[in-house]
Formats: sequence, C-alpha cells, structure tokens
Amino acid sequence: MISPTHPLRRIFHDLVRECFRDALPRGDQEIGTYVADLLTEFSSTDKLYPVVDAEGRPVRDIEALLLASDPVHGTAESFDAERRLRKHIGDYLLFSAGMAPRHASTPERLNAMVRAGQESYWVVSQFNLFEYEREAPLFARLSTTFEPCVHGLREVYARLQRNEPRLLM
Repeated sequence: MISPTHPLRRIFHDLVRECFRDALPRGDQEIGTYVADLLTEFSSTDKLYPVVDAEGRPVRDIEALLLASDPVHGTAESFDAERRLRKHIGDYLLFSAGMAPRHASTPERLNAMVRAGQESYWVVSQFNLFEYEREAPLFARLSTTFEPCVHGLREVYARLQRNEPRLLM
C-alpha cells in the first residue's frame, strides 16, 4: 500500500477533485476520494493485476475474472471472494476505461466496459450487511455514476498527458 502521505496520492486527489467537480451529483466527495485512492493504488502493477492463474501469471481477461467471481459456477471459494473479485473488476474497468483509452477503443467496447463495471459495483453494493454495511451505499453510487466517473478519469488522463498542472514542479 502506498503511504497516505505519498506525494502521488496528493496529486491524484487534486486532479480528481478538479476533474470530477462537474461529473458527479452534488460533488460526491466520497466517490472522488475513492477514485483518487484507486489511482494511487493502481500505480503499483501488483494492485492492478492481483489475480493470478495456476501458473502464477496475472489474469487480465475480464470474462475470466467474471467467471472466477461466481461462487456457484466459478472458482470463488466464498461469497466474500465473489465480492472481492467483483470489487476488483469494477475498479479495473473504471481505471481502464478512463485512464487507458486504448482498452476502450470503440464505442461498443466502452459500453461493454461500462455495463460490466456498473454490474460489478452493483453486486458489491448488495453485500450490505455486517462489515460491508457502511460501504455498500458507496458502491451503489459508483454503479450508477460509473459513466460520469469514466469521463472524469479521461479528463485526469488528458491533464496528465499535457502535464497539467506541472506535476513534478
């Protein structure tokens, strides 16, 4: 985990706050914080690809991850494992659609990513009891605001590409 005081975290929080200002209903700060923290964590590739296959290679295929997340027909050993995988799928798709435009190179591909991301966050939001009760509403909102979040992340990406603001000065 990257330190809470790491400069990269501050950069991502500042950029997300600026780029998401108009993207989210009522400036949902909790979503902004979640997305900025996601960018910070995904700057480490082991966080981007935490699921590995039998040979220890990172699983990058969304369909394989979706299948693995199914506790009945897939390989998820429990409903908690399903939630963990679905959260990762939503996070990965949000990141990829917003920060890696080549992954969403056609409108059809982008729409498929948005639908799968919304569904994954919706599944996570349904875990709304016990230890997950407090964060379930956040994932429900991430599900419904997935597309505006992608647009906000595309603005973050564009600003980073332009080095705006001058991030390292």
